[in-house]
Amino acid sequence: MTLANNLRENKAVYAVAGAGDFAVEKLREVPGQVDRYREQVRETVQRYRGEVTRYQERVDAKDLPGAAVAYATHFGTRAVEFIDELAERGKKVVNRQAVEIAEITDTESKPATRTRTPQPRKRTTSTTATATARRQTRTTAKK
Repeated sequence: MTLANNLRENKAVYAVAGAGDFAVEKLREVPGQVDRYREQVRETVQRYRGEVTRYQERVDAKDLPGAAVAYATHFGTRAVEFIDELAERGKKVVNRQAVEIAEITDTESKPATRTRTPQPRKRTTSTTATATARRQTRTTAKK
């Protein structure tokens, strides 16, 4: 197998390509989201200031290990799902790029316009006689 085939069949390559595509998509959304989230944070801080102390009083330390295990299990499952989604996205990106490259190489290999090739001239009897005379002159000059 060639290196290109190995890369095409590698899920990690697709995941990286998908992650890059996903990152570009999300970065394009950032400027609009910053202003929106800034206002939401201010509202949320005001609303929940008093509730934090109430929740601290109700939490039992015995419940924390079980909650941590449940959270870690859920996180692991979501991470695997997310990597699979990135791999699928990357596969689409890689295939799209391969098609674009193939189209570019196809258009470069075909000539854009047909050039007219000159046809060889047919010799008439007068041109043939002139050529023969030249040949005879050369051979006599060499002697």
